[in-house]
Amino acid sequence: MDSPPDTAHDQLPPSALEPRRLLAGAAQVAALLGALTLVALLAPGLGEVRALLAGASVGWILLAVALQLLSCLSYVLLFRAIFCAGRPWAVAQRIGWSALGMGSIVPASGAAGLALGGWALVQDGMEPERVARRSVAFFLIKGSVNFVAVAVLGAAMAIGLVGPPVSPWLTVLPAALSVVAIVAVVLLPRIGEGEPAPPGASRTARGLATARRSVVAGTREAIEIVRGGDPLMVAGTVGYWIFDNAVLWAAFRAFGADVDISVIVLGYLVGQLGGLLPIPGGIGGVDGGLLGMLIAFGAPAAATAAAVLAYRVILFWIPLIGGAFGFVALRRSLPSSRRPAPARPTASRPVPIAACRARRCELPERASA
Repeated sequence: MDSPPDTAHDQLPPSALEPRRLLAGAAQVAALLGALTLVALLAPGLGEVRALLAGASVGWILLAVALQLLSCLSYVLLFRAIFCAGRPWAVAQRIGWSALGMGSIVPASGAAGLALGGWALVQDGMEPERVARRSVAFFLIKGSVNFVAVAVLGAAMAIGLVGPPVSPWLTVLPAALSVVAIVAVVLLPRIGEGEPAPPGASRTARGLATARRSVVAGTREAIEIVRGGDPLMVAGTVGYWIFDNAVLWAAFRAFGADVDISVIVLGYLVGQLGGLLPIPGGIGGVDGGLLGMLIAFGAPAAATAAAVLAYRVILFWIPLIGGAFGFVALRRSLPSSRRPAPARPTASRPVPIAACRARRCELPERASA
């Protein structure tokens, strides 16, 4: 009789979540950051950047670190509000910090962190379908503040209410795209979840049908959560966004540059879109987006390069350190039945007498009848 297949609840972590692979990913991102730092310190023509890095204000750098820590704590608050309501705070702390650490070393804008969090929640007893819906809701709610802010600030800058005078292409276009994205999300549930894939359908067809149901149901759930106005959800969403923007602002101040907050907010959005590129840790995608947008808005080039480098180093290490502690605590909290089972000794079998005599081994004494 065939044994039943393992359920998601009993599965071990995917191979991508093994400690060795996570350490290798962290080392790869750290190497990329080190390479960027060496370029700033050694490449010709960057003398002004090197002078700014050497004269950085320690106080402002420490403030940036504290702000990043507050941003991470806000992420954990949001994670608890959406995934772990009713569960102990320790569960949200372990899984939320683990997801943050994963997101700092794997690209795709935090999707890998949600994958880790989703696996852990299934191990904790949450239904996989609910995890899928809530993952979509979390992703949409976390990014919603960014798009709303860009829509409002872009329009305000276009009519001259705030920020420096810049080309309408840098204000009207991002604002319009943000409005389109918000409207698309609100209208998405109207397409319906569709029918399940028929029996015998290909794996691709089944995957597309499942993805459609998860995205539509998750979007509907995100709208319901936002309408509910959970204070914990609001504080986590707004806090994560504000404090992360503030890290970049403090990095500019550490190098003596006073950049308008509206410029930082719009540059931040483009940088986060660059994090969608399949680059380890988003190195290069985020940085290139931030540099290009901020300089286009008139921020000083040398100070921008130094500030973005400092921002990326802080953005990598704080979530990674906290995520490492969270991941260790998460693995220890799993019941022993869900951990890799130790190797079992092979059951001994009777050894034929002839074979045993050929190897000149001793035979066990037979029990007397």
